[in-house]
Amino acid sequence: MTKADIVNEISKNTGIEKMIVLKTVEAFMDTVKGSLAEGNNVYLRGFGSFIIKKRAEKTARDISKNLTIIIPEHFVPSFKPAKTFISEVKDKVKKN
Repeated sequence: MTKADIVNEISKNTGIEKMIVLKTVEAFMDTVKGSLAEGNNVYLRGFGSFIIKKRAEKTARDISKNLTIIIPEHFVPSFKPAKTFISEVKDKVKKN
């Protein structure tokens, strides 16, 4: 499902104009990205959490140049679904 599909589905279910839904969805995504960029996690009860995970420094190989490189410690965004979200998906997939 793409962002356009989500906008169409919300518009169809609520009767709200697609352009308004699109602006709302984009504003939500911008808010989540901005919050994570500032180092704050986003918690949506019953849905899940957008969190920042710390990746430790590690050694890697550049096989084309046969060099050892150090990948520094860094942070990456991640999504952790809520338990209710996980169980709902498992139940629906199991039925199909």
